[in-house]
Parts: sequence; structure tokens; C-alpha cells
Amino acid sequence: MKKLHNHGFTLVEVMIVVAIIGILGAIAYPSYSASVLKGRRAQARVALAELMQQQERFMTQRNCYMAFTSTSEFVATATADTACGFTTSTAVPFKIFSSDSMTNAAYRLMADTCPDGAGGQQTLQQCIRLIAVPLKTDPNVGVLRMTSTGTKDCTASGSATNAAATTPAPANLCWP
Repeated sequence: MKKLHNHGFTLVEVMIVVAIIGILGAIAYPSYSASVLKGRRAQARVALAELMQQQERFMTQRNCYMAFTSTSEFVATATADTACGFTTSTAVPFKIFSSDSMTNAAYRLMADTCPDGAGGQQTLQQCIRLIAVPLKTDPNVGVLRMTSTGTKDCTASGSATNAAATTPAPANLCWP
């Protein structure tokens, strides 16, 4: 009598493998997503630190910081300031995106005057506030900010597109 040998997998074996892959995917994907978000935030912190160094060099040369805005298409426009001699047509000499290229950037950078604590603004000779606005959604953190006086803060993700937003995010997520 001849024995038949089946080659292949049974349906039960295939279903067990699919279940194992599903469980591993359910565990691994959230961890991967959290790591990507942490990496983007780190990229923004580095970009803000580099921009602050550039602004400090600019300050030593011109005795004034430069405020500017940027669009999501990475077009920078200087903020007019008669005391410093800037107009909206003044070229912005700073890198306005995080990362090594615009295509890999996760944040766009801007700079404005620091708030004075009484609802007003300080001058560009006194203080500059740097802002990193996310280009991609981050469920926990929105805008990261840093001032030339050393203040660092960030906003919750619901205010991600508003650079002046004040709803704070957990500090350990922004500036660990």
C-alpha cells in the first residue's frame, strides 16, 4: 500500500501564523509610530538650536535679531522693523526648515519678538522667539518654541498651526 504525502500547510497552521503576525503588528506599529514622532520632535529641537545660533551671530553683527514668517512651501518673509532697518523684501539668511533638505523636513521655522509678559512684545534688540510648526500631524505636541532668554515651551497638538497658541503640552514630550 502506497502512502500519500501532502505538501503544504493546513488551514489551521496558516491561521496561527496570521494571528501571530497580527499580534506582533498590533504591538510593534504603535511603538514604531511613537519613535517616529520622537525623532521628528528631536529634529525640531535641533533645528531651533541651530537657528538660535544663527540668530545670535546675526545679533552680534547687526545689533538686532531678525523676525520672519514662513509658509508650508518654505517661503520666508522678513517682518518689517524700522528700528532694525528690515522690510518685508529683506532677504532671510536663515534655514527655515528642520532636516537636511526641504523634502525631508517635519517642521518649518519662524521667528518673532518675545512677549513681554504684560500682553505686549519686546523689541528685536532685546529678545527673539523661535517657533517650529509641524508639517505633519503629531497627536501630542504642536508648536515648539524657544526664546533667546532661554525659555522653552510647546503647545498641545490641537493648536499645531497657530504659532501664538498657549495651550501647553506635557513638557517631557517637548523638551526632555
